[in-house]
Amino acid sequence: MELDPQNALSAIQAGIRQASALIVTYSFSVLGAVLLLVIGFVVAGLVERWIYAGLGQVSGFDLTLRRFFSKIARYVVLGLVVVMVLGQFGIQTASVIAAIGAVGLAIGLALQGTLQNIAAGIMLLALRPLRIGEYVEVGSITGTVEEIGLFATRLRAADGIYVLAPNSTLWTQPVKNFTRNGVRRNDITITVPNADNIDGIQKSLLGLAERDVRVRKEPAPTAFVAELGDSTMDITLRYWTSVSDFLSAKVELNKSVRNILNGSAK
Repeated sequence: MELDPQNALSAIQAGIRQASALIVTYSFSVLGAVLLLVIGFVVAGLVERWIYAGLGQVSGFDLTLRRFFSKIARYVVLGLVVVMVLGQFGIQTASVIAAIGAVGLAIGLALQGTLQNIAAGIMLLALRPLRIGEYVEVGSITGTVEEIGLFATRLRAADGIYVLAPNSTLWTQPVKNFTRNGVRRNDITITVPNADNIDGIQKSLLGLAERDVRVRKEPAPTAFVAELGDSTMDITLRYWTSVSDFLSAKVELNKSVRNILNGSAK
């Protein structure tokens, strides 16, 4: 079958016209998409900086949370830009959003534990039951807080051991913060025979506490009979110190009380 040159020329011309139309149509779409991407990246950067700076004006707002929320805002803007770019090429954005939602749900289910740690990290940073430099006890975890991240919190135990605790563990248990209030109370209890000079022992214990400059005047130290037995009784010396003086005062006063019991106190 011979090819008619006239028909072939017409087909080629029709193809060129269609290609030209497609090129013109998609050129505008590509140009619009590029402009949207450029503007979107600029706007996303501006939004990130505005939120970061704005949260910085909030007194006591944690630096980690500032970074987290500003980054989230940036990615939200960029996500909207991507959806708009796809719309430039005739893609149904509703289906794209639905697909993104389905993917997000699947990722959320797969990373459920990780997301719990992130949520707990945000709550720890927002409500501040513990801060960097504070000595805390949460369940079986004890130590000085060194860093609070979005996923886990790093602590240094009293014996220098490195501790990394998931935030969800710290958030779901009661926090005992030994540093937060600035002062700590200590009780030193001794057992003496009932026949001993109770008034003299109480006076000696109070004298030890009152002479120690680390012991606070308010609340004032006290010495009292804590428990009475058949042949012995427990006498307690109760005093308050600052957190920084707690350990040294405890060690020194324990030694001095032992000297009283041994009859060697001057």
